[in-house]
Amino acid sequence: MINFNNAPLVGSEKKYISQAIDSGKICGDGKFTHSCNKWIEEKANVSKALLTTSCSSALDMAAILTAVEPGDEVILPSFTFVSTANAFVLRGAKLVFVDIRPDTQNIDEKLIEEAITDKTKVIVPVHYAGVGCEMDKIMDIAHSYKLIVVEDAAQGVMSTYKGKALGSIGDYGCFSFHETKNYSMGEGGALLIRDEDKVERAEIIREKGTDRSRFLRGQIDKYTWVDMGSSYLPSDINAAFLFAQLEEADEINNSRLRCWDVYYNLLKDLQESGCIELPVVPENCTHNAHMFYIKVANLQERSELSAYLTEKGIGSAFHYVPLHSSPAGKNFGRFSGEDRYTTETYERLLRLPMYYGLKEDEVEYICNKIKDFYQKKKK
Repeated sequence: MINFNNAPLVGSEKKYISQAIDSGKICGDGKFTHSCNKWIEEKANVSKALLTTSCSSALDMAAILTAVEPGDEVILPSFTFVSTANAFVLRGAKLVFVDIRPDTQNIDEKLIEEAITDKTKVIVPVHYAGVGCEMDKIMDIAHSYKLIVVEDAAQGVMSTYKGKALGSIGDYGCFSFHETKNYSMGEGGALLIRDEDKVERAEIIREKGTDRSRFLRGQIDKYTWVDMGSSYLPSDINAAFLFAQLEEADEINNSRLRCWDVYYNLLKDLQESGCIELPVVPENCTHNAHMFYIKVANLQERSELSAYLTEKGIGSAFHYVPLHSSPAGKNFGRFSGEDRYTTETYERLLRLPMYYGLKEDEVEYICNKIKDFYQKKKK
């Protein structure tokens, strides 16, 4: 059986976890937490990175830092995970969903401006499959209307847009280190902060609303409750697990990219014959091979192909049910303009196995079975 996903492992995770335990400090902000933060800061070139308990937590923190409140509106794609929306719903904001591009499955930057009202406060671009949104245009719009940009870069670690790390371009960026991501701590994430003057409040929010971080640095002689916040700081044991993989980030990235390229090259003929569509990576983007997906003709064909692959011992998965069509999405938001591609993409997109440790001959087997499926359909 070729699983749809296997969590990444590089071999030094147990050693680092033992070191964290032996240090006598297994709560957050230990040696490995600081090492992970520093790695992200240097790789993404941001003022501060703060490891969090999940990407959801990072988004929650970003929502608090944007100061959205009841009555404000937040623009985002409907084709995303619920955490993108929940962070702002919890602050009382109204969601305004915008359609996606049919090539990258990212928010269509050309439709954002018409969704803006006098209540709009935040734009949340989601970098689908680790491929960057058109950030220059989005940042220009944000600047013109004095809006805050929160990048949902859950899938974007090691990806860039015009040489800039995803998550570093907007006011805030959010990474995921869930077991399904390229680099994992089981459950975890990170908040990236572009502007240095926002760092201190972010630290307070992450530490339950206290100024404990300043106390640990010796800047104050005791700490106290000074702001709203919650427990967004992960254990140093989790950070130790992650840091083992961050040390091998290039190896993991290159391995995934090799498999991605094998998929693309072997399935090109199916695209040329009109059977499927393959992922698009714009010239100004470098991606991290977070996923490999194909788009088939329709929902029925996707279901048939998925079932066929299961029979052949291959895991596969569809992706997001559009948020605007869900009960909560209807309650907390509205769709701006026409849904030309969001629902269609949900019905047509099928994700194929992609993880560190996937072998190139396994990718070849998967591609051959997909080709067999379409050969049988022709008969």
